[in-house]
Amino acid sequence: MPNQNRIDAEQQTIERFTDVLWMERGLSDNTLAAYRNDLGGLAGWLVGKNRGLLTATREDLLAYLSQRVADGARPRTTARLLSSMRRFYRYQVREGRLHDDPSLRIDTPRIGRPLPDSLSEAEVEKLLAAPDTSTSIGLRDRAMLELLYAGGLRVSELVGLAHEQVNLT
Repeated sequence: MPNQNRIDAEQQTIERFTDVLWMERGLSDNTLAAYRNDLGGLAGWLVGKNRGLLTATREDLLAYLSQRVADGARPRTTARLLSSMRRFYRYQVREGRLHDDPSLRIDTPRIGRPLPDSLSEAEVEKLLAAPDTSTSIGLRDRAMLELLYAGGLRVSELVGLAHEQVNLT
């Protein structure tokens, strides 16, 4: 039963923190629930190690993150968890409950960006055939699509292209 009392005390600390987030930042219910979930998981793990949220060290936080990764947490999930911890500990330092922020020098995991889907040959042909080339606007659109496709340009590169940068030969 002593562990349950500690878990309840940790939950109260988390609730005070999320109440402040709601009042100061007006965060959504879903965002607040994510903070509660992230910090509640950390608190439960810490209680099992005979520690608490306000007595956790940098090494404790690193061990928890490592455990989560070993259990299959993805980089985006780990980054969100670390963000929750950082905000929680910054608040505790600001309020004078902690002198040092244990999350301060923990690196955020790298989150790769997914590669864009590529078009099939039939889709490219359909796209290039879409403009009405009997009009000047259609000819312009067709030329832009051809340049995008053949040159491998991004749309931002195409719209930023100056006339003098185009070799018409």
